[in-house]
Amino acid sequence: MNVCVFLSFVQIAVIASRSLERATEFAKKHGIPKAYGSYEELANDPDIDIVYLGVLHTEHWRVGLLFLNAGKNVLCEKPFAMNSRQVQDLAAAAKRNNVFLMEAIWSRCFPVHAEVRRLLAEEAVGEVKLVKAYFGSPQLHIPRSVEKELGGGALLDIGVYCLQFVLMVFNGERPESIQATGVLLDSGVDESVVVTMKFSGNRMAFCAFSIAARLPNDAVIAGTKGSIKVLGPMHCPTTLVVNDKETEYPLPKPCLPLNFTNSTGLRYEAEEVRQCLLKGLKESPRMPLADSVLLTEIMDEIRKQVGVVFSQDSQ
Repeated sequence: MNVCVFLSFVQIAVIASRSLERATEFAKKHGIPKAYGSYEELANDPDIDIVYLGVLHTEHWRVGLLFLNAGKNVLCEKPFAMNSRQVQDLAAAAKRNNVFLMEAIWSRCFPVHAEVRRLLAEEAVGEVKLVKAYFGSPQLHIPRSVEKELGGGALLDIGVYCLQFVLMVFNGERPESIQATGVLLDSGVDESVVVTMKFSGNRMAFCAFSIAARLPNDAVIAGTKGSIKVLGPMHCPTTLVVNDKETEYPLPKPCLPLNFTNSTGLRYEAEEVRQCLLKGLKESPRMPLADSVLLTEIMDEIRKQVGVVFSQDSQ
C-alpha cells in the first residue's frame, strides 16, 4: 500500500507494527509523524479516528477485536477473517461498541463497479442469467499464499474477489446451491478451485481461481438483452464493455512505485470510508456487513467441499 494515495482525503497519523524498527522505517519513508511498536499502543491512542488493518488474515480476528473493543472504527483487509464465526464476532463487536466496520473489498469502490451497479439497477442487459468471474495469479513462490499456518490458498486470497462480484450482481442474495471442486497443495491449502452456484429464478454463477496459473482475470454478466464485461484485472478494473461498447475509467497517476496493480485505486476505498464516517454510518452501503457474513459462509462451504481445514475452525 502506498500511503501517498490517501493524502488528498485523510491524514495518516500513525503506523503500528509488532516491530518498532520496521514501523519507524515505514513512517520515515512515507512522512508519517508517529510510529508504534505494538498494536496495543495504537488501540490506546485517543487521537485516532479509524484504523486500517492490513496484518495477515490469520490475525484479523484477534487484532480486529482489539481495536473494535477499544472503540476504534476499523477498515479490515480482506478476507475479513478465517471463517464465518470470526466474522460474526467482529460484526458483533462493532455493533456492541457502536463503531464503523468494513471489509476492505476495494473492488466495490471502483468507478467501474459503481457503473455496473447502475446498469444492473436499470436492467440495461435485461434479466441476468449467468455471471462468470476468473482470477488466476501464479503465487506458489509466496509463503503466505501456500502455507496453511499463514492462511494460504487461492480461495481466501483471490477467490474472494470472484465471489464478492457474484454477490454484488445478485444483490447479496444467498445461493440456493453451491458446488465446488479443487486441487490442494501438499501443505493442505487450495491451489485451484472451480465453483458453480445456483440462485433463485434459475440464475447461475461460475467462478474459477488459482494461485498456480494465470487466468483471464475478467468477469462477465450475461443477461437476456446483452452483456456486461469487466476486463481484467476484474478486482481493480479500469475498463468496462457493455454490449460491445468499451469505456475507460483511468486511475490517477501514482506518486510512488506501486506494490500491486492499480494500487492508486485504494483512494476510492479511503474516500468511501471517509464519506461513511462523515455521515455517521456504522457500515458501508457498498460493502455491508451482511455481504461480508454471507461471503464468508460461502467460503466456509467451499472449503468444506474442497477439503481445506484451518486450525481456527476448531477454536
